[in-house]
Amino acid sequence: MSEELEVERGDIRDNGRRPPRAVVGSHRIEEEIFGRVFDGRIIGRISAFVRPYRRELFISIAAVLVFTGTQLAIPLIIRHAIDEGIVGGDASLATLRWTMVVFALTIALNFAASWVQESVVGKAAENVLFDIRTAMFGHLQDVSLSFMDKTEVGRLMSRLQGDVNAMQEFLETSVLSVGDVVLLFGIIVSMLWLDWQLGLLTLCVLPVLFIVRVIWLPRARAAFMSAHIANSVTNGALAEAIHGVRTVQGMDRQPVNFALYDDKAMATLRAHSTASKYAQVMVPLVDSLTGIAMAVVVVIGGAMVVDAQIEVGVMVAFLFYIQRFFDPIRSLTMQYSVMQRAMASGQRLIDVLDVPVEITDAPGAVDLSRDTDGAVEFRDVTFGYDASRPVLRDVSFKVNPGETVALVGPTGSGKSSAMALLKRFYDVQGGQVIVGGHDVRDLSRASLGREIAMVLQEPYLFSGTLMENIRYNKTDATTDEVIAAARAVGAHDFIMDLPGGYETMMGERGGALSLGQRQLVSFARALVADARILVLDEATASIDSYTEMLIQKALKILLHGRTGLVIAHRLATIRDADRIIVLREGAVLEQGNHDALMAHGGLYAQLYSVNYASFDDLPDGTTRLADAQSS
Repeated sequence: MSEELEVERGDIRDNGRRPPRAVVGSHRIEEEIFGRVFDGRIIGRISAFVRPYRRELFISIAAVLVFTGTQLAIPLIIRHAIDEGIVGGDASLATLRWTMVVFALTIALNFAASWVQESVVGKAAENVLFDIRTAMFGHLQDVSLSFMDKTEVGRLMSRLQGDVNAMQEFLETSVLSVGDVVLLFGIIVSMLWLDWQLGLLTLCVLPVLFIVRVIWLPRARAAFMSAHIANSVTNGALAEAIHGVRTVQGMDRQPVNFALYDDKAMATLRAHSTASKYAQVMVPLVDSLTGIAMAVVVVIGGAMVVDAQIEVGVMVAFLFYIQRFFDPIRSLTMQYSVMQRAMASGQRLIDVLDVPVEITDAPGAVDLSRDTDGAVEFRDVTFGYDASRPVLRDVSFKVNPGETVALVGPTGSGKSSAMALLKRFYDVQGGQVIVGGHDVRDLSRASLGREIAMVLQEPYLFSGTLMENIRYNKTDATTDEVIAAARAVGAHDFIMDLPGGYETMMGERGGALSLGQRQLVSFARALVADARILVLDEATASIDSYTEMLIQKALKILLHGRTGLVIAHRLATIRDADRIIVLREGAVLEQGNHDALMAHGGLYAQLYSVNYASFDDLPDGTTRLADAQSS
């Protein structure tokens, strides 16, 4: 596991509560782009994804070698045409004709090999990337929420997109680098074979290139790294400003935010300008060395031709080889940077794939029956996100089949943590959570998901139609079932007022709907799921009084025949609960129905009196709530 993910995991050690997500744009997003040039462990892991396409890999390498061979053969064919056809004897015309045929065949073979190599490599690389993406996505669907709690979404998106794209670049160019190496050594061998003296003289420019590379590379690496870090910081600031645009405009922070962003953008500009200067040095340098080498061949090679030491065709072949000599060097230089990025990206991809799935089905796990009675019991449950700082301490209570029980208490008392244990998002450190007579650790996660429906404080709607969102947990639900559920929770009327009705497409998180409307849709979703146990985690905390009135009516339908566990800060919403359990600092403080707890005069009575002392019963039996929220 990389140091980066260890830091993310370390966040939880500072307190016993659920750790907050990392702040978008924080300095921790500054990741080093350059790693080791070659890491056998990373190559080994990535090769597992490449192995199913090894046939395509071998075809691509063969095509690259054929392509490289034709590139090496063309100057030799031209040399033969000049020496044997143009300045040759009586058979020169016939030689030229045969040379043209061979040249045409070589060009055709060159084209065919290039086409095969490009098409096969491209297709294989896309398939490998598809497998990597699906493997990462599938793994992230199963990783424990403890990891997701500590990892910012932007970082994961970067890995699924940016790092996978870096691997794509590497996969598509790695086969070509084989051809570059063969071409480079092939040119050297061909030049030495044609004339070793002129060949060695031409190669004298290589030490100059080597010295320049030694001086240039560390400085260029530092400049490229600085540019990457500056770019990450700027992008983080941009993302933060976009996500917080309402707060920015509401507090008139535009000038200040612009000034802060302008500073980061200018730093990025300076860093990229420096990196660009280093990147632009090599191209003119290589071009200059190419010109020097060609000048040496023309001057010295021309003198050798005059002295009859070499033939004209040899000198021409040398000029062609020199033109191509620095191409593989330039390409391998670029491949060096590509490989560095790929090693760093590969490490980050492997880190995600290696995140342990801590919550898994036990061997022999059984399915929670559809006919389960829905009983829930906590037996001496102790749990903490950091095991040394428990959030729940020896908590015990039982919810009978069909009973509605509310959990209340100050913020941080462990209400939501208890519900997360019921759903088995986390495992207890001590005690048992029992559903339908079974320890949740002995039940399959799929059956828990089927029989326990949750409605959260912040309803999440996915991209797609409203119809698809309502039957998200039960895709085979009929249209009539969806409409009946929407009617039951009071969502049908506003849905029919939408342009597309139930087929209205939802934007990101259902932004076209109000928070109350989204919550009603989530209630309809829970009703369609027809789960035996229903968990409402502060589902009415952010809803206006009128919508709350609708939901109060819908809850009677929603909870009918089901076991219900309700977490609520707005205590008037749970006055009719069969039983109310009051938690404080992770322990059960008191329990009973509303009247009994009010008569007891304990914490519940204090919370209720502070927040809901002022209300009037309306004629229709609904309640007008005070706007105050619980502490």
